[in-house]
Amino acid sequence: MGEQWGQTDGSLAEQWTRVRAKLRSDVGDAAFNSWLKPLTMGDFNAGRLRVAVPTRFMRDWIDQNYGARLNELWADENENVKSVEIIVEPSQTLIQPAGAPPQQPLAQRIESEAAPHDAEGVAPSGAGGGEIGIEDVRAIIDQRFKFGNFVVGRSNELAHAAARRVAEAKSVPFNPLFLYGGVGLGKTHLMHAIAWHITEREPRRRVLYMSAEKFMYQFIRALRYRTIMDFKEQFRSVDVLMIDDIQFIAGKDSTQEEFFHTFNALVDQNRQIIVSADKSPSDLEGMEERLKSRLGCGLVADIHPTDYELRLGVLQAKAEQMGAEIPDKVMEFLSHKITSNVRELEGALNRIVAHATLVDRPVTLETTQDVLHDLLRANDRRVTIEEIQKRVAEHFNIRLADMHSARRARAVARPRQVAMYLAKQLTSRSLPEIGRKFGGRDHTTVMHAVRKVEELRSTDSGFNEDVELLRRMLEI
Repeated sequence: MGEQWGQTDGSLAEQWTRVRAKLRSDVGDAAFNSWLKPLTMGDFNAGRLRVAVPTRFMRDWIDQNYGARLNELWADENENVKSVEIIVEPSQTLIQPAGAPPQQPLAQRIESEAAPHDAEGVAPSGAGGGEIGIEDVRAIIDQRFKFGNFVVGRSNELAHAAARRVAEAKSVPFNPLFLYGGVGLGKTHLMHAIAWHITEREPRRRVLYMSAEKFMYQFIRALRYRTIMDFKEQFRSVDVLMIDDIQFIAGKDSTQEEFFHTFNALVDQNRQIIVSADKSPSDLEGMEERLKSRLGCGLVADIHPTDYELRLGVLQAKAEQMGAEIPDKVMEFLSHKITSNVRELEGALNRIVAHATLVDRPVTLETTQDVLHDLLRANDRRVTIEEIQKRVAEHFNIRLADMHSARRARAVARPRQVAMYLAKQLTSRSLPEIGRKFGGRDHTTVMHAVRKVEELRSTDSGFNEDVELLRRMLEI
Protein backbone atom coordinates (compact mmCIF):
# COMPACT_ATOMS: atom_id res chain seq x y z
CA MET A 1 0.00 0.00 0.00
CA GLY A 2 3.04 2.30 0.00
CA GLU A 3 3.78 4.23 3.18
CA GLN A 4 3.13 2.09 6.26
CA TRP A 5 0.71 3.05 8.98
CA GLY A 6 2.29 4.77 11.93
CA GLN A 7 1.17 5.09 15.52
CA THR A 8 -0.77 8.21 16.46
CA ASP A 9 -0.17 9.92 19.79
CA GLY A 10 -2.78 10.43 22.46
CA SER A 11 -3.48 14.05 21.55
CA LEU A 12 -4.32 13.15 17.94
CA ALA A 13 -6.60 10.36 19.11
CA GLU A 14 -8.44 12.79 21.36
CA GLN A 15 -8.71 15.29 18.50
CA TRP A 16 -10.07 12.54 16.25
CA THR A 17 -12.75 11.77 18.85
CA ARG A 18 -13.82 15.41 18.86
CA VAL A 19 -13.81 15.58 15.06
CA ARG A 20 -16.05 12.53 14.89
CA ALA A 21 -18.43 14.04 17.45
CA LYS A 22 -18.69 17.25 15.41
CA LEU A 23 -19.29 15.25 12.22
CA ARG A 24 -22.11 13.35 13.90
CA SER A 25 -23.62 16.63 15.08
CA ASP A 26 -23.31 18.11 11.55
CA VAL A 27 -24.82 15.27 9.52
CA GLY A 28 -27.11 13.51 11.99
CA ASP A 29 -27.05 9.98 13.37
CA ALA A 30 -28.45 8.25 10.26
CA ALA A 31 -25.90 9.62 7.79
CA PHE A 32 -23.06 9.27 10.31
CA ASN A 33 -23.82 5.61 10.98
CA SER A 34 -24.22 4.88 7.27
CA TRP A 35 -21.08 6.60 5.98
CA LEU A 36 -18.74 8.08 8.59
CA LYS A 37 -18.76 5.63 11.46
CA PRO A 38 -16.44 3.13 9.64
CA LEU A 39 -13.73 5.82 9.29
CA THR A 40 -10.54 4.98 11.21
CA MET A 41 -7.57 7.31 11.75
CA GLY A 42 -4.20 6.35 10.32
CA ASP A 43 -0.84 8.09 10.45
CA PHE A 44 0.11 11.74 10.39
CA ASN A 45 3.15 12.77 8.39
CA ALA A 46 4.40 16.10 6.96
CA GLY A 47 1.08 17.86 7.54
CA ARG A 48 -0.95 15.05 5.93
CA LEU A 49 -3.36 13.01 8.00
CA ARG A 50 -4.69 9.77 6.56
CA VAL A 51 -8.06 8.20 7.44
CA ALA A 52 -9.19 4.82 6.11
CA VAL A 53 -12.43 3.24 4.92
CA PRO A 54 -13.12 -0.37 3.90
CA THR A 55 -14.13 0.17 0.22
CA ARG A 56 -13.40 2.40 -2.75
CA PHE A 57 -17.08 3.24 -3.08
CA MET A 58 -17.16 4.63 0.46
CA ARG A 59 -13.95 6.54 -0.11
CA ASP A 60 -15.32 8.27 -3.22
CA TRP A 61 -18.64 9.05 -1.56
CA ILE A 62 -17.13 10.47 1.62
CA ASP A 63 -14.53 12.46 -0.29
CA GLN A 64 -17.21 13.98 -2.52
CA ASN A 65 -19.74 14.75 0.19
CA TYR A 66 -17.77 15.18 3.43
CA GLY A 67 -14.14 15.67 2.38
CA ALA A 68 -14.17 19.45 2.65
CA ARG A 69 -15.81 19.34 6.07
CA LEU A 70 -13.25 16.83 7.34
CA ASN A 71 -10.45 19.19 6.33
CA GLU A 72 -12.16 22.15 8.01
CA LEU A 73 -12.71 20.32 11.29
CA TRP A 74 -9.13 19.06 11.44
CA ALA A 75 -7.76 22.51 10.65
CA ASP A 76 -9.76 23.86 13.60
CA GLU A 77 -8.47 21.08 15.89
CA ASN A 78 -4.82 21.07 14.84
CA GLU A 79 -3.13 23.79 12.82
CA ASN A 80 -0.41 21.33 11.80
CA VAL A 81 -2.88 19.23 9.80
CA LYS A 82 -2.70 20.73 6.31
CA SER A 83 -4.71 18.07 4.48
CA VAL A 84 -6.78 14.96 5.15
CA GLU A 85 -6.44 12.02 2.75
CA ILE A 86 -9.07 9.27 2.62
CA ILE A 87 -7.64 5.91 1.62
CA VAL A 88 -8.96 2.37 1.21
CA GLU A 89 -7.85 -0.18 3.76
CA PRO A 90 -9.68 -3.47 3.02
CA SER A 91 -8.44 -5.05 6.23
CA GLN A 92 -10.69 -2.74 8.21
CA THR A 93 -13.47 -5.07 9.38
CA LEU A 94 -17.11 -4.29 8.78
CA ILE A 95 -18.14 -6.26 11.85
CA GLN A 96 -18.13 -4.50 15.18
CA PRO A 97 -15.28 -5.47 17.51
CA ALA A 98 -15.82 -7.62 20.56
CA GLY A 99 -17.52 -5.73 23.33
CA ALA A 100 -19.24 -3.27 21.02
CA PRO A 101 -23.01 -2.93 21.37
CA PRO A 102 -24.70 -5.48 19.10
CA GLN A 103 -26.85 -4.37 16.16
CA GLN A 104 -29.60 -6.88 16.85
CA PRO A 105 -32.19 -4.39 18.15
CA LEU A 106 -31.98 -2.42 14.89
CA ALA A 107 -32.15 -5.59 12.83
CA GLN A 108 -35.20 -6.70 14.77
CA ARG A 109 -36.86 -3.38 14.15
CA ILE A 110 -36.26 -3.64 10.40
CA GLU A 111 -37.28 -7.30 10.28
CA SER A 112 -40.60 -6.42 11.86
CA GLU A 113 -41.46 -4.69 8.58
CA ALA A 114 -41.62 -8.09 6.86
CA ALA A 115 -44.02 -10.92 7.50
CA PRO A 116 -42.32 -13.44 9.82
CA HIS A 117 -42.71 -16.31 7.37
CA ASP A 118 -41.08 -14.31 4.56
CA ALA A 119 -37.84 -13.24 6.22
CA GLU A 120 -34.81 -15.12 4.94
CA GLY A 121 -32.96 -16.97 7.68
CA VAL A 122 -29.97 -18.30 5.76
CA ALA A 123 -26.73 -16.40 6.14
CA PRO A 124 -24.92 -15.17 3.03
CA SER A 125 -21.88 -17.14 1.96
CA GLY A 126 -18.72 -16.46 3.91
CA ALA A 127 -17.95 -16.35 7.59
CA GLY A 128 -20.26 -14.12 9.52
CA GLY A 129 -22.35 -13.32 6.47
CA GLY A 130 -19.79 -12.01 4.03
CA GLU A 131 -20.11 -9.72 1.03
CA ILE A 132 -23.34 -9.87 -0.91
CA GLY A 133 -22.50 -10.78 -4.50
CA ILE A 134 -24.43 -9.10 -7.30
CA GLU A 135 -25.59 -12.48 -8.58
CA ASP A 136 -27.08 -13.28 -5.17
CA VAL A 137 -29.60 -10.49 -5.54
CA ARG A 138 -30.21 -10.54 -9.29
CA ALA A 139 -33.65 -11.80 -10.25
CA ILE A 140 -33.80 -14.14 -13.24
CA ILE A 141 -34.70 -12.14 -16.33
CA ASP A 142 -37.32 -13.95 -18.40
CA GLN A 143 -36.04 -14.50 -21.94
CA ARG A 144 -39.59 -14.42 -23.30
CA PHE A 145 -39.99 -10.78 -22.34
CA LYS A 146 -38.22 -8.76 -25.01
CA PHE A 147 -39.16 -5.73 -27.06
CA GLY A 148 -39.65 -7.89 -30.14
CA ASN A 149 -42.69 -9.67 -28.68
CA PHE A 150 -44.24 -6.73 -26.85
CA VAL A 151 -47.44 -5.75 -28.66
CA VAL A 152 -47.81 -1.96 -28.84
CA GLY A 153 -51.15 -0.17 -28.87
CA ARG A 154 -52.56 3.19 -27.87
CA SER A 155 -52.82 2.13 -24.24
CA ASN A 156 -49.09 1.41 -23.82
CA GLU A 157 -47.29 3.30 -26.59
CA LEU A 158 -45.82 5.97 -24.28
CA ALA A 159 -44.48 3.42 -21.79
CA HIS A 160 -43.03 1.33 -24.63
CA ALA A 161 -41.37 4.32 -26.31
CA ALA A 162 -39.90 5.50 -23.00
CA ALA A 163 -38.59 2.01 -22.20
CA ARG A 164 -36.88 1.73 -25.60
CA ARG A 165 -35.38 5.18 -25.21
CA VAL A 166 -33.84 4.25 -21.86
CA ALA A 167 -32.60 0.91 -23.15
CA GLU A 168 -30.93 2.42 -26.23
CA ALA A 169 -29.61 5.70 -24.79
CA LYS A 170 -25.88 6.14 -24.17
CA SER A 171 -26.62 8.68 -21.44
CA VAL A 172 -29.47 8.93 -18.94
CA PRO A 173 -32.45 10.53 -20.74
CA PHE A 174 -34.69 10.88 -17.68
CA ASN A 175 -34.24 9.66 -14.13
CA PRO A 176 -36.10 7.75 -12.91
CA LEU A 177 -38.30 6.09 -15.50
CA PHE A 178 -41.46 5.26 -13.55
CA LEU A 179 -43.86 2.76 -15.17
CA TYR A 180 -47.26 2.18 -13.62
CA GLY A 181 -50.48 0.39 -14.45
CA GLY A 182 -52.82 -2.37 -13.35
CA VAL A 183 -52.10 -6.07 -13.02
CA GLY A 184 -51.17 -7.92 -16.20
CA LEU A 185 -50.81 -4.89 -18.47
CA GLY A 186 -47.11 -5.27 -19.34
CA LYS A 187 -45.02 -3.39 -16.75
CA THR A 188 -42.82 -6.35 -15.89
CA HIS A 189 -42.49 -7.28 -19.57
CA LEU A 190 -41.04 -3.84 -20.31
CA MET A 191 -38.71 -4.03 -17.30
CA HIS A 192 -37.32 -7.38 -18.48
CA ALA A 193 -37.06 -6.08 -22.05
CA ILE A 194 -34.98 -3.09 -20.93
CA ALA A 195 -32.65 -5.35 -18.96
CA TRP A 196 -32.17 -7.74 -21.88
CA HIS A 197 -31.59 -4.96 -24.39
CA ILE A 198 -28.95 -3.23 -22.28
CA THR A 199 -27.04 -6.39 -21.36
CA GLU A 200 -27.06 -7.65 -24.95
CA ARG A 201 -25.77 -4.34 -26.36
CA GLU A 202 -23.37 -3.46 -23.54
CA PRO A 203 -22.42 -6.58 -21.56
CA ARG A 204 -20.06 -4.61 -19.31
CA ARG A 205 -22.80 -2.41 -17.89
CA ARG A 206 -23.96 -3.64 -14.49
CA VAL A 207 -27.74 -4.03 -14.62
CA LEU A 208 -29.55 -5.09 -11.46
CA TYR A 209 -33.22 -6.05 -11.66
CA MET A 210 -35.17 -7.15 -8.61
CA SER A 211 -38.51 -6.77 -6.88
CA ALA A 212 -38.96 -4.27 -4.07
CA GLU A 213 -39.72 -7.24 -1.84
CA LYS A 214 -36.31 -8.75 -2.61
CA PHE A 215 -34.64 -5.38 -1.96
CA MET A 216 -36.20 -5.27 1.49
CA TYR A 217 -35.15 -8.83 2.35
CA GLN A 218 -31.58 -8.18 1.26
CA PHE A 219 -31.56 -5.08 3.44
CA ILE A 220 -32.79 -7.13 6.42
CA ARG A 221 -30.16 -9.78 5.75
CA ALA A 222 -27.38 -7.19 5.58
CA LEU A 223 -28.44 -5.75 8.93
CA ARG A 224 -28.67 -9.17 10.52
CA TYR A 225 -25.21 -10.27 9.42
CA ARG A 226 -23.52 -6.87 9.84
CA THR A 227 -22.79 -6.48 6.11
CA ILE A 228 -24.63 -3.21 5.61
CA MET A 229 -21.66 -1.48 3.97
CA ASP A 230 -21.35 -4.32 1.46
CA PHE A 231 -25.06 -3.94 0.76
CA LYS A 232 -24.66 -0.21 0.14
CA GLU A 233 -21.69 -0.68 -2.15
CA GLN A 234 -23.39 -3.37 -4.20
CA PHE A 235 -26.55 -1.39 -4.82
CA ARG A 236 -24.88 1.98 -5.27
CA SER A 237 -22.22 0.85 -7.71
CA VAL A 238 -24.50 -0.51 -10.46
CA ASP A 239 -25.05 1.27 -13.78
CA VAL A 240 -28.78 0.52 -13.97
CA LEU A 241 -31.01 -0.27 -10.99
CA MET A 242 -34.47 -1.68 -11.74
CA ILE A 243 -36.98 -2.13 -8.92
CA ASP A 244 -40.31 -3.83 -9.71
CA ASP A 245 -43.51 -3.28 -7.69
CA ILE A 246 -42.17 -0.47 -5.50
CA GLN A 247 -45.58 -0.29 -3.75
CA PHE A 248 -44.46 -3.30 -1.69
CA ILE A 249 -42.34 -1.10 0.58
CA ALA A 250 -45.22 1.28 1.34
CA GLY A 251 -45.47 1.62 5.11
CA LYS A 252 -42.01 0.12 5.66
CA ASP A 253 -40.20 3.23 6.84
CA SER A 254 -36.67 1.90 7.33
CA THR A 255 -36.60 0.17 3.96
CA GLN A 256 -37.94 3.33 2.34
CA GLU A 257 -35.19 5.36 3.96
CA GLU A 258 -32.50 3.02 2.66
CA PHE A 259 -34.01 3.05 -0.84
CA PHE A 260 -34.21 6.84 -0.68
CA HIS A 261 -30.47 7.10 0.04
CA THR A 262 -29.68 4.52 -2.64
CA PHE A 263 -31.83 6.47 -5.10
CA ASN A 264 -30.03 9.74 -4.36
CA ALA A 265 -26.59 8.14 -4.55
CA LEU A 266 -27.27 6.70 -8.01
CA VAL A 267 -28.83 9.89 -9.35
CA ASP A 268 -25.83 11.88 -8.12
CA GLN A 269 -23.60 9.51 -10.09
CA ASN A 270 -25.82 9.81 -13.18
CA ARG A 271 -26.82 6.14 -13.02
CA GLN A 272 -30.15 5.04 -14.50
CA ILE A 273 -33.05 4.06 -12.21
CA ILE A 274 -36.21 2.33 -13.46
CA VAL A 275 -39.16 1.68 -11.16
CA SER A 276 -42.58 0.10 -11.63
CA ALA A 277 -45.71 0.23 -9.49
CA ASP A 278 -49.45 -0.31 -9.68
CA LYS A 279 -50.18 3.40 -9.13
CA SER A 280 -48.61 6.75 -9.96
CA PRO A 281 -46.08 8.15 -7.45
CA SER A 282 -48.56 10.67 -6.05
CA ASP A 283 -51.14 7.92 -5.40
CA LEU A 284 -48.84 5.52 -3.53
CA GLU A 285 -50.27 5.33 -0.02
CA GLY A 286 -47.87 4.72 2.86
CA MET A 287 -44.92 6.18 0.95
CA GLU A 288 -42.89 9.07 2.36
CA GLU A 289 -43.52 12.39 0.65
CA ARG A 290 -39.83 12.92 -0.12
CA LEU A 291 -39.69 9.52 -1.85
CA LYS A 292 -42.88 10.24 -3.79
CA SER A 293 -41.27 13.47 -4.96
CA ARG A 294 -38.10 11.69 -6.11
CA LEU A 295 -40.05 8.97 -7.93
CA GLY A 296 -42.09 11.55 -9.81
CA CYS A 297 -39.22 13.80 -10.85
CA GLY A 298 -38.28 11.84 -13.99
CA LEU A 299 -40.67 10.47 -16.61
CA VAL A 300 -43.89 8.89 -15.34
CA ALA A 301 -45.49 6.67 -17.99
CA ASP A 302 -48.76 4.86 -17.37
CA ILE A 303 -50.15 1.79 -19.11
CA HIS A 304 -53.91 2.00 -19.63
CA PRO A 305 -56.31 -0.95 -19.78
CA THR A 306 -56.16 -2.66 -23.15
CA ASP A 307 -58.50 -1.91 -26.07
CA TYR A 308 -59.95 -4.46 -28.49
CA GLU A 309 -57.27 -4.02 -31.16
CA LEU A 310 -54.43 -4.47 -28.69
CA ARG A 311 -56.01 -7.58 -27.16
CA LEU A 312 -56.45 -9.09 -30.61
CA GLY A 313 -52.83 -8.29 -31.47
CA VAL A 314 -51.62 -9.91 -28.27
CA LEU A 315 -53.58 -13.07 -29.00
CA GLN A 316 -52.29 -13.28 -32.56
CA ALA A 317 -48.69 -12.85 -31.41
CA LYS A 318 -49.15 -15.43 -28.65
CA ALA A 319 -50.74 -17.97 -31.01
CA GLU A 320 -47.92 -17.51 -33.51
CA GLN A 321 -45.35 -17.97 -30.76
CA MET A 322 -47.10 -21.20 -29.68
CA GLY A 323 -47.41 -22.44 -33.23
CA ALA A 324 -51.18 -22.84 -32.74
CA GLU A 325 -53.78 -22.33 -35.46
CA ILE A 326 -56.75 -20.54 -33.93
CA PRO A 327 -59.78 -19.52 -36.03
CA ASP A 328 -60.19 -15.77 -36.45
CA LYS A 329 -63.69 -15.93 -35.01
CA VAL A 330 -62.34 -17.41 -31.77
CA MET A 331 -59.64 -14.73 -31.57
CA GLU A 332 -62.22 -12.00 -32.02
CA PHE A 333 -64.53 -13.62 -29.49
CA LEU A 334 -61.82 -13.79 -26.82
CA SER A 335 -60.69 -10.23 -27.53
CA HIS A 336 -64.22 -8.95 -26.98
CA LYS A 337 -65.09 -11.06 -23.97
CA ILE A 338 -61.93 -11.01 -21.83
CA THR A 339 -61.13 -7.38 -21.15
CA SER A 340 -59.55 -7.48 -17.69
CA ASN A 341 -55.84 -7.81 -18.58
CA VAL A 342 -53.37 -9.37 -20.98
CA ARG A 343 -52.25 -12.02 -18.53
CA GLU A 344 -55.78 -13.42 -18.22
CA LEU A 345 -56.19 -13.26 -21.98
CA GLU A 346 -53.02 -15.27 -22.57
CA GLY A 347 -54.11 -17.74 -19.90
CA ALA A 348 -57.40 -18.28 -21.74
CA LEU A 349 -55.53 -19.01 -24.98
CA ASN A 350 -53.28 -21.48 -23.18
CA ARG A 351 -56.34 -23.29 -21.86
CA ILE A 352 -58.10 -23.73 -25.19
CA VAL A 353 -54.89 -24.80 -26.95
CA ALA A 354 -54.16 -27.33 -24.20
CA HIS A 355 -57.72 -28.66 -24.40
CA ALA A 356 -57.54 -29.05 -28.17
CA THR A 357 -54.21 -30.87 -27.89
CA LEU A 358 -55.16 -33.19 -25.05
CA VAL A 359 -58.59 -34.27 -26.33
CA ASP A 360 -57.64 -34.01 -30.01
CA ARG A 361 -60.49 -31.71 -31.01
CA PRO A 362 -60.38 -28.60 -33.20
CA VAL A 363 -60.74 -25.18 -31.61
CA THR A 364 -64.22 -23.77 -32.28
CA LEU A 365 -66.44 -21.11 -30.76
CA GLU A 366 -68.46 -23.84 -29.05
CA THR A 367 -65.48 -25.62 -27.47
CA THR A 368 -63.97 -22.26 -26.47
CA GLN A 369 -67.13 -21.25 -24.65
CA ASP A 370 -67.32 -24.62 -22.94
CA VAL A 371 -63.67 -24.70 -21.83
CA LEU A 372 -63.70 -21.10 -20.59
CA HIS A 373 -67.18 -21.07 -19.05
CA ASP A 374 -65.92 -19.99 -15.62
CA LEU A 375 -63.69 -17.25 -17.01
CA LEU A 376 -66.38 -15.97 -19.35
CA ARG A 377 -68.94 -15.94 -16.56
CA ALA A 378 -66.62 -13.76 -14.49
CA ASN A 379 -66.46 -11.30 -17.39
CA ASP A 380 -70.21 -11.38 -18.12
CA ARG A 381 -72.39 -8.30 -17.86
CA ARG A 382 -76.07 -7.63 -18.61
CA VAL A 383 -76.40 -6.60 -22.24
CA THR A 384 -78.31 -3.48 -23.30
CA ILE A 385 -79.82 -2.46 -26.61
CA GLU A 386 -77.37 0.43 -26.75
CA GLU A 387 -74.43 -1.94 -26.44
CA ILE A 388 -75.88 -4.26 -29.08
CA GLN A 389 -76.20 -1.33 -31.47
CA LYS A 390 -72.65 -0.19 -30.79
CA ARG A 391 -71.12 -3.68 -31.18
CA VAL A 392 -73.03 -4.44 -34.39
CA ALA A 393 -72.14 -1.05 -35.88
CA GLU A 394 -68.46 -1.67 -35.14
CA HIS A 395 -68.60 -5.17 -36.59
CA PHE A 396 -70.21 -4.07 -39.87
CA ASN A 397 -68.26 -0.79 -40.01
CA ILE A 398 -71.20 1.57 -40.10
CA ARG A 399 -71.98 4.66 -38.03
CA LEU A 400 -73.84 4.21 -34.76
CA ALA A 401 -76.25 6.92 -35.96
CA ASP A 402 -77.32 4.61 -38.80
CA MET A 403 -79.05 2.42 -36.22
CA HIS A 404 -81.60 5.22 -35.76
CA SER A 405 -81.63 6.73 -39.25
CA ALA A 406 -84.17 6.25 -42.03
CA ARG A 407 -81.55 5.02 -44.52
CA ARG A 408 -82.67 1.86 -46.31
CA ALA A 409 -79.50 0.93 -48.22
CA ARG A 410 -78.68 -2.75 -47.68
CA ALA A 411 -75.24 -1.93 -46.21
CA VAL A 412 -77.09 -0.13 -43.42
CA ALA A 413 -80.43 -1.93 -43.25
CA ARG A 414 -78.95 -5.41 -42.84
CA PRO A 415 -76.78 -4.57 -39.77
CA ARG A 416 -79.77 -2.73 -38.29
CA GLN A 417 -81.89 -5.87 -38.71
CA VAL A 418 -79.17 -7.94 -37.04
CA ALA A 419 -79.14 -5.53 -34.10
CA MET A 420 -82.93 -5.78 -33.79
CA TYR A 421 -82.73 -9.58 -33.92
CA LEU A 422 -80.08 -9.68 -31.18
CA ALA A 423 -82.07 -7.22 -29.07
CA LYS A 424 -85.02 -9.62 -29.28
CA GLN A 425 -82.83 -12.62 -28.43
CA LEU A 426 -80.67 -11.14 -25.66
CA THR A 427 -82.89 -8.64 -23.85
CA SER A 428 -86.27 -8.80 -22.16
CA ARG A 429 -87.52 -5.70 -23.98
CA SER A 430 -90.83 -5.90 -25.87
CA LEU A 431 -91.02 -5.44 -29.64
CA PRO A 432 -92.45 -1.89 -29.33
CA GLU A 433 -89.68 -0.96 -26.88
CA ILE A 434 -87.02 -2.31 -29.26
CA GLY A 435 -88.60 -0.42 -32.16
CA ARG A 436 -88.48 2.86 -30.22
CA LYS A 437 -84.74 2.34 -29.62
CA PHE A 438 -84.21 2.12 -33.38
CA GLY A 439 -85.44 5.56 -34.35
CA GLY A 440 -89.08 5.10 -33.30
CA ARG A 441 -89.81 2.20 -35.65
CA ASP A 442 -93.02 0.17 -35.43
CA HIS A 443 -93.03 -3.24 -33.75
CA THR A 444 -93.88 -4.86 -37.11
CA THR A 445 -90.55 -3.63 -38.45
CA VAL A 446 -88.79 -5.47 -35.63
CA MET A 447 -90.78 -8.64 -36.36
CA HIS A 448 -89.80 -8.45 -40.04
CA ALA A 449 -86.14 -7.98 -39.08
CA VAL A 450 -86.21 -11.04 -36.81
CA ARG A 451 -87.77 -13.24 -39.52
CA LYS A 452 -85.32 -11.98 -42.17
CA VAL A 453 -82.25 -12.66 -40.02
CA GLU A 454 -83.48 -16.16 -39.12
CA GLU A 455 -84.00 -16.88 -42.81
CA LEU A 456 -80.56 -15.65 -43.80
CA ARG A 457 -78.91 -17.62 -41.01
CA SER A 458 -80.34 -20.83 -42.40
CA THR A 459 -79.20 -20.16 -45.98
CA ASP A 460 -75.96 -18.15 -45.67
CA SER A 461 -73.23 -19.80 -43.57
CA GLY A 462 -71.00 -16.71 -43.57
CA PHE A 463 -73.82 -14.49 -42.36
CA ASN A 464 -74.74 -17.10 -39.75
CA GLU A 465 -71.17 -17.09 -38.40
CA ASP A 466 -71.23 -13.30 -38.09
CA VAL A 467 -74.47 -13.31 -36.14
CA GLU A 468 -73.36 -16.20 -33.93
CA LEU A 469 -70.08 -14.42 -33.14
CA LEU A 470 -71.92 -11.26 -32.19
CA ARG A 471 -74.39 -13.19 -30.07
CA ARG A 472 -71.59 -14.98 -28.16
CA MET A 473 -69.82 -11.67 -27.59
CA LEU A 474 -72.91 -10.09 -26.15
CA GLU A 475 -74.82 -12.84 -24.43
CA ILE A 476 -75.10 -12.99 -20.66
